[in-house]
Formats: sequence, C-alpha cells, structure tokens
Amino acid sequence: MKKLTLFCFLLALAVSLFGQSPSPTCYRVYLSDKNNSPYSINNPSEFLSQRAIDKRARFNIPITEQDLPINPQYKQQILALHPQMQPLAVSKWMNTFTVYCPDSTIIPQIESLPFVDSILAVGVYQLHDMPIGQAVSDNQIPIVHNITTPSKDTLDYGAGFNQIALHNGHLLHAKGFHGEGMLIAVIDAGWLQVEESPYYQDLVDNNRYGGKFILIPNLVDTLFAGGHEGSHGTDVTSVMAANTPGKLIGTAPAASYAFIHTEWVGSEELVEEDFWANGAEIADSIGADVVNSSLTYYSSHFDFPQVNFTYAELDGNHSVASRCASILSEKGVVVCVIAGNSGSNYIGHPADAIDILCVGGFSIYCVGTNIYDTSSYGSHGPTYDGRVKPDVIALANDVSCCSPPPPHLNDWFTSKAGTSFSCPIIAGLSACLWQAMPGYTSSEIMQIIRESSHLYNNPNPDFGYGIPDLHDPRRHPRL
Repeated sequence: MKKLTLFCFLLALAVSLFGQSPSPTCYRVYLSDKNNSPYSINNPSEFLSQRAIDKRARFNIPITEQDLPINPQYKQQILALHPQMQPLAVSKWMNTFTVYCPDSTIIPQIESLPFVDSILAVGVYQLHDMPIGQAVSDNQIPIVHNITTPSKDTLDYGAGFNQIALHNGHLLHAKGFHGEGMLIAVIDAGWLQVEESPYYQDLVDNNRYGGKFILIPNLVDTLFAGGHEGSHGTDVTSVMAANTPGKLIGTAPAASYAFIHTEWVGSEELVEEDFWANGAEIADSIGADVVNSSLTYYSSHFDFPQVNFTYAELDGNHSVASRCASILSEKGVVVCVIAGNSGSNYIGHPADAIDILCVGGFSIYCVGTNIYDTSSYGSHGPTYDGRVKPDVIALANDVSCCSPPPPHLNDWFTSKAGTSFSCPIIAGLSACLWQAMPGYTSSEIMQIIRESSHLYNNPNPDFGYGIPDLHDPRRHPRL
C-alpha cells in the first residue's frame, strides 16, 4: 500500500509554526520500483565507467539492481505533469527523483502515479530559467598515470609539513606513495578560479584532472541572498593536491581528482542532501577510490525548519545523504566526511553514516613534531546508536592551503581553520595508504586507520579514536 504523502502535513506545519514562511517548491519523490528499466546489470557500462567496473571486479563487489539508474520513463511522466517542473537530483540507490515544482496543486497528481510511493517537501528555492547544471567530464580516468613526482626522499613540504608529519604521512611519502593511480572525488561547494590557478596546473598537465560535475541547478534562494560557486572546494582540495615544493605539498600530491559540486552556498535546505546523494553516486560511477566531503548538515542550521531532524535520527539510517554515504563505502570507497564545527553540539549528516571515516579536528601549537595545548575542535559524538564519532581527528587550526586571493594580492598560500581542512588531510593520506596496500578493501583500510590512532583503546566523544599514524608498523605489514 502506498504511504501517505507528507506534503499536506508539512504545509500545515509551515503555516502554523512559521507564519509567512515560503511554500515548498522542491520535492523528493520516492519511487516504488525499477520495473521495465531499459538498464541491465548485464550491461553495466551504460551506467558505470570502466574504471568502476574493474574496481568492482577487483574487490568482488556485485553489480545489483541497486546500481541501476531510476527508470527514465518514470522521470518523463512526472515532468510532463507541469511545464515549469524541472529535475533537480536523482538517486538510484534510494530510488528517488527530486524535482522543482512551483505549483503545489500538482503534488497530488504526482502522488497518484502508480509507480510513486510517497513525496517529501525538501526546499523552498526558486528556479532560474537557466539550464540545470550538468557533469562536464568524460568519466574516464586512467588507472595508471605517466607522471613525475618529486624525489621520494627530498620532498620540500613548505608550510604543509606539520599537518602531514603529525600522522607520519611524510614517512609514507618517503616510501614512494604519493597517491599515484588513486582517484579522489571531492564533494564540495565550488572551485572558484581552479582552472585558472597555476597551482592546479599540475593536475591538468599530468592528466590527473577528472573534471567537474556541477549538480546544482541555477537556484535563487528565497530565504537568503547568497552567491553561486564559492572557493571552498578550491581551498579544501589544495590540502591534498598541492604540489609546489618549498610552498606547499599536499597529502596526496600525485593522485587524480574529480570535483563534484553539490552545495548551494546561499543557505541550508534539505534538498542539498539530495544533491549530496547524487554526488556520492557519481563518485562511485567514475570509480573513485576515496571521497572527501567537507560538508555536513545540521538540524539546527536548516533554513527549511519543517524538516529539522532530532538526535534520535542521527543513526546513519534516516538521512538520504547518510544512507548513500554508507552504500558508497559498501561499493569499495574510503569515505571521509567532516564532523563539523558546531562545538558542543553533535555531528550532522552524513557524518553519522555507517563504516565511513568521520573526521574531527583539534587545535595545537607545533614546534617541529612536538604537540602542545591540544584541544577539541569540532562537533562530537557518539551517534544515537552508540557508535564512536568522530572516527579520527587531524589538525583543524592554521591548516596550510591555497585559496584565491583578493584582487589586490597575488599570494594564493594561506591557512584556514575547521574540520573542512582536517578532513582532506586524512582523505589524501588514506589514498596513499591504500596505494601502498592495494590488496586491502576500503573497509579494511578505514579500520586500519582507526586502529592506528592514539586513543583506539580509549575513545572519547571529542577525539573519537584520536590521531591516526599512517605509518604505524604494527598495523601496516607492507610498510
């Protein structure tokens, strides 16, 4: 039996609790099945890249109906109900289709379709009359690269040494593991000026730029007058990808990178979790080895408060972003997600996902590799179902990175704070570790990282398992 739609309830709640709050315009449509799909698990090249297919075979990960895209005929029938309706996001794993629908009277018609299970209002955005964002990549990234990396014993990290040496990442690099052949997908809020930056030219010159996937439609937020593409992704990625000796070398300077833009910087609405879920599926489809997501969603931060979640829903199973993060891990990806920066508050979604690395942060003063005045920096755990969060921590204050400078300055090198910047430290080093230990699964790599951490036998809600040692010989027999 079809579930009753939440649409009427949400509208009534919006009117009664929030007065003049704008009416929803974005809806997540839960589909009941994938019947009569034109796609087949016997022909996965229609929806997975060759790299992804090879990766599944390598780790004996089956391709199932879950991997099939949603039925395109269902999408067409929904969109045909109103000329202003537009697609926003899809999730094959959740079997959902998120649409922009400015006319609320159409919602009962969508619900009445035989293949629709239920509908949830997820946002109040207004859609510009510009095209929906689309992926701009050929989806094919070679597994082996002909690249030149600095001599393994003479890396000049510049300002990036401390944030890497705290995890013995420099020793991992010294073994010759800089991320060669690994693909890191970065799910973030925008890569302003990245194509023009000389500090990212190395990616292009060495065929390590996997393209940019823009999943955000051209939205005009009715609640907050925000901008479009920001530079957060540019800053975050540099912590991993920078390769400028004497200035900054990142945690995975020889890896390949794909950029997946899922975040609308103007405000926070539940529909952004739909964009994130869509982005996670793209990361899987291109065969990413590691995902870095310096994004998280808190109940108290939503500008669409009708759908705020409770601590009881912080269990990895309620949020579509969290559920897709867990599935992404099952597909053979090391998933790194920030704990967030909410201080004494709990982590958000999808940091509560099952079997991922939720990365918290700490603030320190460093002299060489000595650590002084360590204190918690970021959101804390545990999850509602009692799992340790964050999983691990890394430096979250004065993290060296590259950021587009103001017009009157030319220096891209700066420092930033927050778990947004501790997360790529771990993500980049995870790629190097997996490169060094290719016979291990993604789940095993994440567990090795947890067990190498200094608080593994005595975790706490602020630091989780603590600071991982990526060159711990007790856990890394290959090293």
